[in-house]
Amino acid sequence: MADYVEGYRTYLNEERHASANTLSSYLRDIRQFAQYLSMTEAGDLSQVQQGQIQAYVNWMTARGKSASTVTRSLAALKSFYHYLTEKGVVAKTPVQNVSAAKAERHLPQILTSQEVELFLEQPQCTDMKGYRDHAMLELLYATGIRVSELIALNSSDLNLSAGFIRCAGKKKERMIPLYPAAVNALREYVEAIRPNMIASPEEEALFVNMNGERMSRQGFWKIIKYYQEKAHIEKDITPHTLRHSFAAHLLENGADLRAIQEMLGHTDISSTQIYTHLINRKLKDVYNKAHPRAI
Repeated sequence: MADYVEGYRTYLNEERHASANTLSSYLRDIRQFAQYLSMTEAGDLSQVQQGQIQAYVNWMTARGKSASTVTRSLAALKSFYHYLTEKGVVAKTPVQNVSAAKAERHLPQILTSQEVELFLEQPQCTDMKGYRDHAMLELLYATGIRVSELIALNSSDLNLSAGFIRCAGKKKERMIPLYPAAVNALREYVEAIRPNMIASPEEEALFVNMNGERMSRQGFWKIIKYYQEKAHIEKDITPHTLRHSFAAHLLENGADLRAIQEMLGHTDISSTQIYTHLINRKLKDVYNKAHPRAI
C-alpha cells in the first residue's frame, strides 16, 4: 500500500502539478480509504472492486460525512485509480458509475458596500506596513483576484498608467482594470514604500513581508483577520470574501455576467452564476420586508 501511495504522491506532484492543498487532501483521502479496507478486511488497494467503492461512499454518508466531503473523497479515488490503471497495476478503474449525494451548494457570504468601505479604511498610511496593507486590500477588492494570485503578482504585472494588472490565473492570463483609488494606493506603495521594504534589488514580488521577501498566503490571512477585528465586523472575512463581494457588487450595479466571469477567471459560467442567485435572494428578502402584501 505504501508504495502505491508514494508513487501517487510523485505523480500528483511531478506530472499533475497539483497544488499543496490538493496533494494533502487527496493523499489523506486515499489513506482513509485504505484504513477502511483494512478495517473491513476487504483486501488491499490493488484488489478493489466497484461494489467496494460504492459501499465506502455509503459508509461515509451513513456516518454523517457531508456531501462535499464524500464527493471530494470520490474524486480522489477516481484520480488514484486512474494513476494505477496508467501504471498497469489494475486492469480497469473500479471507480465507475459510483454515485455520491449531490453536494449542497452554499451561497457565499458577502460584505455590504458600507462594510467594504469600513474594512478598507482600517490600514493607516502612517508607516510602511500601513501603506502596503492599504494597497493590498484595495487591489483585492478592485480586481476580485484569488489570494494565490495576489501574492504571486510581480511588479512587472502592474500597469498603473493604463490602470490595469496582469494576472496569471489557473488556466490563462487575464487583464483586470483598477479603479482610481486602487491605482493611487498602489502608486504610493510601489514608488515610495516597496523600494525600502524589499530585501534585495532583484526581488520581483509586488507585495513583500516585513523581511522583504514575497508575502505568504498565511501572512496575508493574518492581515485580513487583524483588520476584521479592528473594524469590529462580525462577519467572518477571508480573502475570498472580498472576491465574492467584488463580483456581487458588480452584478448588483449592472455589470454583464460574462465580463465578471472573465475578470474572475472562471472557465465555466455556472461558477459565476452563483452570484445571480445571491442577488436574487437579496432582492427577495428586500421584497418580503418592504411589500405591504408580502407580510
